[in-house]
Amino acid sequence: MDRRTFSRIFTVGTAGASLPALPVIPVSAADGEKSAIPPVAQPATHTSFGPLKQIRAGELDMGYAEAGPAHGPPVVLLHGWPYDIHSYVDVAPRVAAAGYRVIVPYLRGHGTTRFRSDKTFRNAQQSVIALDIIALMDALKIEKAILAGFDWGARTADIIAVLWPERCKALVSVSGYLITNRESNKAPLPPKAEWAWWYQYYFATERGRLGLAQYKHDFAKLIWKNVSPTWHFDDATFDRTATAFDNPDWVPIVIHNYRWRLSLAKGDPRFDRLEKRLAQSPAISQPTITIDGELDPFTPPGNGASYRARFTGAYDHRTLKGIGHNLPQEAPKAFAEAVVDVNAL
Repeated sequence: MDRRTFSRIFTVGTAGASLPALPVIPVSAADGEKSAIPPVAQPATHTSFGPLKQIRAGELDMGYAEAGPAHGPPVVLLHGWPYDIHSYVDVAPRVAAAGYRVIVPYLRGHGTTRFRSDKTFRNAQQSVIALDIIALMDALKIEKAILAGFDWGARTADIIAVLWPERCKALVSVSGYLITNRESNKAPLPPKAEWAWWYQYYFATERGRLGLAQYKHDFAKLIWKNVSPTWHFDDATFDRTATAFDNPDWVPIVIHNYRWRLSLAKGDPRFDRLEKRLAQSPAISQPTITIDGELDPFTPPGNGASYRARFTGAYDHRTLKGIGHNLPQEAPKAFAEAVVDVNAL
């Protein structure tokens, strides 16, 4: 998430709150309009995707889950940090049941995704993660797909939409426009706003790198609780995702990503041209649905108004009441509906 879009802050008191999750509110949808999502199951009923697949994709041997008909319209679901593909464990079967081919990859440094060479720079700048997904689509012979994501995944989908628009049929982006502008990130925010980013500053230090490596599961669980105050996940749910953090490249990738965003680590010069284009905050023209979680501390104010101008094509915005940061896992039906609905915009 881009620090310049951040203005809301969670409080310690919200961590134990229990607010009801209300249905999605589509701002531009007509009254009574409904999505073609079959009633597959209630939230949090699926625990796995079944056997995972591996494929060579650019610098990576990428692990991914797949569901739905092989010749259905492709959908790529992209997870965030500190999460993994299980953010979509209840979304994927819903979208697949609607006739879509669903691909859910582990991002670099996560789960079963591995670098093909020990000599490869463990780079996590924003453009290279997007290039990974382009390489995956090439390897799977997917010319164009609906892209949907949150956190790192939303940023990656946004980047593909602007740099390779021919590969993105439509977009679902949680928290709206998340492409990072490193120059803007150098400017300080008010102290209360900076507080939510404590872990990024922690990661800027050697102590932070060592702390993440030593306490990665405890660290991730703390983040989950803070940014999703009404999501009462159990230990089994967390443990399924936490195995993805045992990837030997998880710590280097996480540390580089956050240090790069703060201009404390260099990227790969080969991608300077791409980053210069992204720094101009280019508009996204593909059909888009943006979603905000009401209780996500990184949701910008104004019900999507702060980033509305960045989307110039067919557009809808939705706010999910009582939902936090891990939106697809907290509200899988609403997220799946957005994926199907955006195909009809």
